[in-house]
Parts: sequence; C-alpha cells; structure tokens
Amino acid sequence: MLLVPLSFLVALFLAVFLVRLLGEGRESWRRNSLFLALLSLYVVQSLLVGLRWGYGVMAVLPALPVMASLVPALSFLAFRDLTREEPGLSVRDWPHLLPTAATLMLLLIGRAPVDLVIIANFLGYGLGLLWLARLGPDGLIAARLDGSLRSFRALMLTGIALIASALTDVVISLDMLWSGGRYSPMVVSAATTLILLLLGISAVTAGQEEAGEGADATVDQASALEPRAMSDRDRPSAVPMDAANTSASVPASSTPTRTATEDHRQIATALDDLMREKRLWADPDLNLARLARRLGLPARAVSEAVNRVHGISVSHYVNNHRITEACRLLGDTDMPVTRILFEAGFMTKSNFNREFLRVTGESPSDWRRAQNLGLAKTC
Repeated sequence: MLLVPLSFLVALFLAVFLVRLLGEGRESWRRNSLFLALLSLYVVQSLLVGLRWGYGVMAVLPALPVMASLVPALSFLAFRDLTREEPGLSVRDWPHLLPTAATLMLLLIGRAPVDLVIIANFLGYGLGLLWLARLGPDGLIAARLDGSLRSFRALMLTGIALIASALTDVVISLDMLWSGGRYSPMVVSAATTLILLLLGISAVTAGQEEAGEGADATVDQASALEPRAMSDRDRPSAVPMDAANTSASVPASSTPTRTATEDHRQIATALDDLMREKRLWADPDLNLARLARRLGLPARAVSEAVNRVHGISVSHYVNNHRITEACRLLGDTDMPVTRILFEAGFMTKSNFNREFLRVTGESPSDWRRAQNLGLAKTC
C-alpha cells in the first residue's frame, strides 16, 4: 500500500483553506497578502517535510532550513499588520531578511551552526509575537472587531508554536549529541508536522476573520498532525442593554478594571454619542483604528477609556450594540436570523452566535421563541 506521509495530509488541509481565501477576491488578497504568503509557505514546507522524512528524498534537505528561516519573520510581520493603522511592508523591514540571509550563508560555508541560528530565529520571533499580544485583543487595532478575539488567539497560538519549535530543535540537538540521532527522524517528522499544522491553523483563522469568513471549520477539523522550525476569556456575564433602543449606549460595569478619570469618561461619552448617532456598529469592517480616527484620538486612548469606564474590551463594547440591534430585529420583525446577523454588523454566523450567547445566555432562535411567548430576557 502506498505510504502517504502525515505532512502531505497537512499540506492538503492547508491548501484547501488557501484556495478558499484566494477565492475571496482581490480586495481580500490585498488585505491578507502576508497571511496568504504564510499559508503558501506552510503548504510547500509540509510537502518538503513529507518528501524528506516520508520517502527519504535527500535532495530537498538544503531547502528545508532556508524555508524554515522565513516562517518566523513572515508570521511576525503578518500579525504585526493587525496592530498598526498603516499595514504593509516597507524598506525599513529589511532586517527581517537577515535570519534567512544568515541561514543561506552558513549553509554555504558549513551546516553545523545553522541549527543555532534557526533556534534563535524561532525563539526570538515567538517571544516577539507574545510581546505584540501583551495589550490583548484591543491591541489588534486593524482587526475587525467582529473577529478580533479569534485573531488574538491565533496570534498567541503562533507565538507559542514558534517557541515550541525552537525547543524541539534543542531536543533534537541533544539527541544528536547523546544518542547519535537515534530518535531524531521520528521527533523531526512528528514535531514538524504538528507545529506546521498549528501555524497553518493560526494563519487560516486570522486570514478568514479579516476576509469575513468563519474559522470554525478550521478549528473543528484540526485534530493531530505536524512543522518543525527545522533546524478576556469572554466575560461570563454580559452587560445588559436596552433592547428598545437600537443604539443604546453601553452602561458602565460595576467593577471596572481600574479607576476611570474624567478624560476617560469624556472619551467614553463621545464614543457613545458617535455610536448612537452614526450607527458605526453597523459597519462589519469596523475596527479600533477607524473608531479612533473618527474621534481624532490615539487608538490606545479609546481602548483604555472603554476598558476603564465600561469594564469591557472594545470588541465587546461594539458587539453589545450589535446584539441590541439584533434583539430588536428578532423581536419586531420576521426577518430570518441569517439576514439579521448582517444587518446588525456581523460578518459570520459563528461570531454572531457566540456574541449573542454571551449577551443573552441564549441562541438567537431560542431568544426569538421566548420573545414570542413573552419570556425573553432583555438584551
């Protein structure tokens, strides 16, 4: 029977989602170009790993460390774009090519030090991604507020996966030193495929969220597989909102994270007015950067004001407005749920259902049924 390496299945799995993202059109390509490049890199890397460790094709061996050296920097740059108002690459990003250049140079003069460069590469960028994550979901100011939590989790997963890959290389190096590499083929094949899968899932999740697709299928289909770097949990209770007011402002939490100053309250009030008058929550592509520009303030100031005054993240703040509108439409119209989620400003059914459950404790269908019986809770 023909042997099909697990890494080939990973490549096929990721290629399916790559094709789906490519099918979103040129606008999606422009917004997600780095994530598309990442997925393409993971697909090719998985195929090469399968050829090397599944079929013993030695000709691909020199390409593995070179391609692996591209993974950390490209991962960092892709997620960094979600933290900036002006995404994209510039000439100032040239230092991110240094790890790959160093890898190529060392391969030409001798392979021994390459593993150390790759370990440092993956470890450094893994820590860099975790540093980007320090501000939480609100730090991803360019991410759509509809899916910023998923993008944040993808960011965290990528950082952890890069660090795990670096540690895997350390284990392999120790195995080469102590047992002559007796267990290295098995460790390389399994660890590389698993880490590539995790990195791919992260890229797919973030890319789909920014393209307006749900990422549930990606998460649900992931079970086990392999890259080697080569050598707010949601708040349990929601802030109640007046369902009779389409754009009701979000009341302050009874337990804000830190004391709000007068400046924070002024910013929060201005944001409440803007949301009520302009219905900004209806824009499915709304992000923190856009909100900040409308207020003429830094994104960090807006985020901090919402956190301190309302005790919730900006994504929850905006989604609370959206759920209020969804409740109004569910109660006052016969509009189908699949249309209501778009009218309320959501882009995916999965995100809508998750946020509706967070706010009301029920699914949209159950809430509408209870509303018809006069038993529905207030949104």
